[in-house]
Amino acid sequence: MELNEEQMSNRSSLTEFLLLAFADTQELQLLHFSLFLSIYLAALLANGLIITAIACDHHLHTPMYFFLFNLSLLDLGSISTTVPKSMANSLWNTRAISYSGCAAQIFLFAFFISTEYSLLTVMAYDRYIAICIPLHYGTLMGSRACVKMAAAAWASGFLSAVLHTANTFSVTFCQGNALGQFFCEIPHILKLSCSDSYLGEAGALGVSACLAFGCFIFIALSYVQIFKVVLRIPSEQGRHKAFSTCLPHLAVVSLFVSTDLFAYLKPPSISSPALDLVLAILYSVVPPAVNPLIYSMRNKELRDALKKLIQLVLVQQQ
Repeated sequence: MELNEEQMSNRSSLTEFLLLAFADTQELQLLHFSLFLSIYLAALLANGLIITAIACDHHLHTPMYFFLFNLSLLDLGSISTTVPKSMANSLWNTRAISYSGCAAQIFLFAFFISTEYSLLTVMAYDRYIAICIPLHYGTLMGSRACVKMAAAAWASGFLSAVLHTANTFSVTFCQGNALGQFFCEIPHILKLSCSDSYLGEAGALGVSACLAFGCFIFIALSYVQIFKVVLRIPSEQGRHKAFSTCLPHLAVVSLFVSTDLFAYLKPPSISSPALDLVLAILYSVVPPAVNPLIYSMRNKELRDALKKLIQLVLVQQQ
């Protein structure tokens, strides 16, 4: 389709986008601000405690906790990319986000989410090696191998973010600047593009969805093998210990992947602004706040390290 002068002018003059407002009245906007602030502070505190506990307690200097350390960093990054701007807009009664700010949100969110997919896959591999072939664990999951796998996860996330950001903002926008989401999300950005200018990013999203589904299949097959081995452990204590290291990761994966895949792959026939908003909150806001709780509930070593850390902080304040 050939662009007319008005469409080209819209593209060149676009300096900001309008995010979705949670409410029309100031009172409800303040309520939204308070709820998001509570969730954000809880995520900062919980993930900060886990990062500090793992860094300070030498008993937690193992591959599993090294990857959990990275996961907490990613959770802090992802929730800090979307929530503060939404809170600021509610507090100041505005919907605007600059063009460059929106591009930065797209890049950072894609970076953290893509890296988290890769890291969750690596964590499943770690649990598979630890439980299914424990005699080779020291060889396959040495410190150098763990650093390389974590670096590969971060690098893949960076490359994915560069690809999606470049494709998204290379399109021509001719459908206004109002987004139907509380942060800059690629599908909602593409809805503002001209009819034939979004095909490159749509294809990239399809490839990313296939890769994410492949990661999910790898994780699922890993846990099938893990559960087969765990159920053959004769002692109840041994089974409990194995499950305590696996179930939190499986719960995190289920929450993160299911909501994310459904948000991006749901049929258009069931799409609605309210459903899109709920799904976005479920995969972008809830996991960073809930993941630390999931991991600490069944993990005695982590709970003990957190108790020591909190006690140390309280003693120093007295």
